[in-house]
Amino acid sequence: MSTTKKCVAVAVGLGLVTLSACTSSDSGSGEGASESKTVTVVSHDSWAASKSVISDFEKQSGYQVKVLKDGDAGQALNKAILTKDNPQGDVLFGVDNTLLSRAFDNDLFQPYQAKDSDLLPPEYRIDRQKQRVTPVDFGDICVNYDKAYFEEKGLTPPESFDDLVKPEYKDLLVTENASTSSPGLGFLLGTAAKYGDGGTSRSSEAESGGGWQDYWTKLKANGVKVVDGWEQAYNEEFSGSAGGKKAKGDRPLVVSYASSPPAEVVFAEPKPDTAPTGVAYGTCFRQVEYAGLLSNAKNAKGGKALIDFLISLKFQADMPLNMFVYPMREDAQIPEEFTKYGAPAEDSEIISPKEIAKNRDQWVKSWTSLVLK
Repeated sequence: MSTTKKCVAVAVGLGLVTLSACTSSDSGSGEGASESKTVTVVSHDSWAASKSVISDFEKQSGYQVKVLKDGDAGQALNKAILTKDNPQGDVLFGVDNTLLSRAFDNDLFQPYQAKDSDLLPPEYRIDRQKQRVTPVDFGDICVNYDKAYFEEKGLTPPESFDDLVKPEYKDLLVTENASTSSPGLGFLLGTAAKYGDGGTSRSSEAESGGGWQDYWTKLKANGVKVVDGWEQAYNEEFSGSAGGKKAKGDRPLVVSYASSPPAEVVFAEPKPDTAPTGVAYGTCFRQVEYAGLLSNAKNAKGGKALIDFLISLKFQADMPLNMFVYPMREDAQIPEEFTKYGAPAEDSEIISPKEIAKNRDQWVKSWTSLVLK
């Protein structure tokens, strides 16, 4: 293991952000390595944290925090796997339950039981035997709708997966590619959880008798549009987005998150009294994000301290209005703006990581053949 912390050159499009200066104090790196004053977290592009909160960690720990933003969750994981022998950082944050088995299969993480991890909900601590990852936050991938469009048309917004294949919603939905996008994959998994695989329906109310494949055949026939990623879907294709740099799209339904409406309110100037977008809560899939100490981390000691910090009350309470996710700790205070406009789904579809690992690649392959060809 290297005895010094080295800066890593990365490809164009990868963000490198240094968040304030550190104070000097003793800090160790990996086993047998010399001191390092820097701890690096590799994450997706949605990483965000208040500078004051990061500064508090730096003052208390003596480490300087660097963040490498590496595309969406899938892209960040793929790069971490490719560079695992000489990793870009010490901690990977943002690998979710849809992709977690891929990280485990590639021996990406080393064991570490985070301080206060026993305070986290047990249903999300899925790797308690080996302690390779720590759950940090959760959110719901759901269809969002443009309220103004449906009010203008005198049309009731859809509420469920079944609604989306009805004629009145033809050519209204845009979603992300399940093979390239985390929310796109989550939406596919939501339909698999709802309708089963190849005829094994999990819902007596399901209109589809041929599993998720039959459902997507109907959705395709009803004009669903597929784009590469969330940024394009939400900010370019969706008619209800206020955050895009380009002209609004013409699709009033988009696969996004239950937390997207509060984001529309928080970032609007002036702030509206109500969110301009709504959530079809019958279309949600629960997404859980994890953090893990990379197997060949150059600063393992700093990485452990950072993971402890990610589930501290201070960082957990800071997450909602920065990354628009729900904190994992139930005792973390959630801002009123977030709870008022972005309540989590009460009955999200869920698939166990074990079942996702067993079926994900084949489901994505089948989905690609069915929907994109």
